[in-house]
Parts: sequence; C-alpha cells; structure tokens
Amino acid sequence: MTVASADTALIVIDLQPDFMPGGALACFEGDAIVPGIAQLLAARHYGTVVATQDWHPATHASFAAQHTGHAPFEVIDLHGQPQMLWPDHCVQGTPGAELDPRVDWAPADLILRKGSHAQVDSYSAFRENHGPDGARPSTGLAGWLRGRGIAEVHVCGLARDVCVLWTAQDAREEGFRVSFLWDLTRPVTPEGDAPTRAALQDAGIVIV
Repeated sequence: MTVASADTALIVIDLQPDFMPGGALACFEGDAIVPGIAQLLAARHYGTVVATQDWHPATHASFAAQHTGHAPFEVIDLHGQPQMLWPDHCVQGTPGAELDPRVDWAPADLILRKGSHAQVDSYSAFRENHGPDGARPSTGLAGWLRGRGIAEVHVCGLARDVCVLWTAQDAREEGFRVSFLWDLTRPVTPEGDAPTRAALQDAGIVIV
C-alpha cells in the first residue's frame, strides 16, 4: 500500500457500536467497514489521522424522546432549520458511544467529540449544525489540520449520507481537497446513496 502524501489526513467518522447492526441507530451494514478501516489504520498509511466520536448528553435535542408526540425519523423545526429526530444514541459514557473496540485507535492523532451541546446537533467534523443563534460554530478542526500542513482529507465511516457527507462538504468549503472513500462508508439506509453521490459530485468531491 502506498503511503499517503504528508499533506493528506484521514478522517474516520463515528465508528461506534450504536451505529452498528443491533445498535441504537444502526446503519445499513455498518459493521462491514470495520475490518477495512482497522487495516488502514494499522498500515500507518496516513501520517495524520482524526477520529470523531458522537458524544451526546442524555437530553440531546435531536432525540425523539425529548419531543412529546414525535417519533424517531420524523423531521421537526429546530432553530429555524429542519431537524431529523433520532433514537437516543451515543449517550456520553455509555458502551454504545465508545469508539469501536475492533479497531486499534493508537494511530489517531486527534479524537474529536461532537454533539455534546444539548441544544445543537453536530453531524460534521468541521462545524456544528445550526444553533439557537442561527450560526454553525467551528469545531476548530480546520485550523488544527492547517497547522499540521494538511491540504487534502480522505473521509470514511458512518453514516455515509449524514455525518460523513456533511464532513466532506464542509471540508471542501474550508478549501481542502477531499476524497470520499465510498467503500469504507455505509448509509443509514441505502435509499440515500443516489442523493449522496449527487451531492458529492456537485461539491467537487472525489468519490474513491
């Protein structure tokens, strides 16, 4: 395997038990990507590796249980933006929120926890979703990567059509070259694959 250029980083999104089959918010075939990502990290293919971790308080505003009369996968208005309601998942300190134990995370240079603000969802590794003030606050990742001389990012993980997609789009908007490692992602449901491909192509993101 060829070693990636020194200016290229790998971002592994939300590889956590709650997104695996049998988990609280299972992605379609989510476990299928674990061996490939584990192998990629073990091979030390990338000099810079970032792993993100969904890390929600139990009262997170994206949880359907926090909205009386609503069920998971309904869309409501939150802070003036459409918000998908999810089953409770990746609650701070629970086993389902841990990084997948089948992967050796020692090569990760940064573990970025997101979604920890009770009233703000966070799909992307680069920016929170819209908050009460209408803004999308930065997580600081873009500056951290630039400080390490990174100009290109490769993204993988879960879910293909939500957090990985948003991360790739935000990375592109931040000026990074972006490759989307399609086979090392899985969607919440496969019905989202065609719109995801279209969104990536519209943003000028390379699908690998």
